[in-house]
Amino acid sequence: MDGGTLYTQFSHFIDLIYWLVGDVREALAFTDNFCHKNSIEFEDAGVAILRFYNGAIGSVNFTINSFGRNMEGSLTLFCEKGTVKIGGQYLNEIEYQQVKDLPPAQLKSGRPANEYGEYQGSMSNHEDVYVNVHSVLTSGGSIGTVGFEGLKTVEIIDKIYGAARLAGRA
Repeated sequence: MDGGTLYTQFSHFIDLIYWLVGDVREALAFTDNFCHKNSIEFEDAGVAILRFYNGAIGSVNFTINSFGRNMEGSLTLFCEKGTVKIGGQYLNEIEYQQVKDLPPAQLKSGRPANEYGEYQGSMSNHEDVYVNVHSVLTSGGSIGTVGFEGLKTVEIIDKIYGAARLAGRA
């Protein structure tokens, strides 16, 4: 009843792709449930090929089947004047960068991941969202997110799921 793995686990990655590359015009996709057939009613892995309105193409591979713990998340951009890979377990490391006429960038140290007993989860930056909501509601602060961008993320995920249904594996 929660919408699937792209919504629950990977929507932030799709949001980043939208933010960095733009809106998706077309998607081709396959999804399946390989390891959780008795515990979840949706996919636990998938792959999508995306064509963006700006002409770029990209691919997304996702799974919740890493044995024992979260393995990593990564995003690589291959562009006309450079290549950058952001990775690490929480997209918190610049793993590769070669950009014409720019020195290597350095990321500031982030917060540690949330601890859930035996499970270490997402980055612990959700409190910033709560602080922003509180500021907006109590003292006229500026909204830190735009609903339209969230809607675009949902539309892209819907395109991926729609393409997987057309391929007969959703």
